[in-house]
Amino acid sequence: MKVLVLAPEERYDTFAAGNEVRKAAELVFCDRGGTEAEWLAAAGDAEVLFVTPVTWVRESLISRMPNLKMIHCEGVGVDRIDLEAARKRGIYVCNNAGCNAAPVAELSVTLMSMLLHRTLWGHRMVLSGRQLEAQQELDCHAPLDLALAKVGLIGFGAIAQATAERLRPYGSRVYYYARHRREAETERAYGVEYLPLYELAETCDFISLHLPATAESHHLLDQAFFDHVKPGAYLVNTARGAVIDDAALAAAIRSGRLAGAALDAYEPEPVAADHPLVALAREFPDRVVLCPHQGGIAQSAYRNVYRMLFENLKRIMDGQRPERIVNGL
Repeated sequence: MKVLVLAPEERYDTFAAGNEVRKAAELVFCDRGGTEAEWLAAAGDAEVLFVTPVTWVRESLISRMPNLKMIHCEGVGVDRIDLEAARKRGIYVCNNAGCNAAPVAELSVTLMSMLLHRTLWGHRMVLSGRQLEAQQELDCHAPLDLALAKVGLIGFGAIAQATAERLRPYGSRVYYYARHRREAETERAYGVEYLPLYELAETCDFISLHLPATAESHHLLDQAFFDHVKPGAYLVNTARGAVIDDAALAAAIRSGRLAGAALDAYEPEPVAADHPLVALAREFPDRVVLCPHQGGIAQSAYRNVYRMLFENLKRIMDGQRPERIVNGL
């Protein structure tokens, strides 16, 4: 079975070198930054397409791959794949839900701690020879820590659940909002309490985002949301940039409504040097942390990625239905 892979071959060599399904398939690697014409010339007859979460898979590509049976995202987000075009053709679109939950949750908690403890500010103060001044400032204005913080998770999938688990040892009180409230047994298992969206914003010292980019979640965090945020709260986004209205976020930082924000996702990506949030970080270098969308880049995540990819490829090769289908087939 031929597979067109729009992802770095080096990762497959590192994390799936001995995979028996890989050996049985014909993998054709192409530069994910290339053109559709180049991809089609290399493997337009492929039956399976592997892509990264930031690769656009438009109807114009799908319609010119006559043998295509499955499009598989290496990660979780599928907002750059034309799900409807694939569904109409009977092509499965699958993701690797949960593959990177542990490292993304780890980054989320790390960013919370960085914001609370004013890590960027402290780094700058030490570099400028003002360590004593920094200590005195902290002595007079001791920061909140995670043991006393109320953390609100927006979305409650695998990553949010892993985040709740990692907050448990700190003693944080954890709330969540999701479109569909979980059963009481699940809430008890993760030690979380449900709150409606605006009530969560008014209650929590931290807002941490863990939901996909969809039509329903687009700019969920808008001006109305930030008007409800608890003054002095912090925001962490390790999900998708499209969930936030950037102008409203910038206004909340500038007004002081938000004490700080740490971001690992942007809209659009790759983020340019003139992006409004990059400008905001330059304006408030001690309060805004920018990461290069690195949360899911970890060895444990990649081991899960390639295990899940090739398990589903094996199902397609055997004429079976794949798992984690996200386009309604």
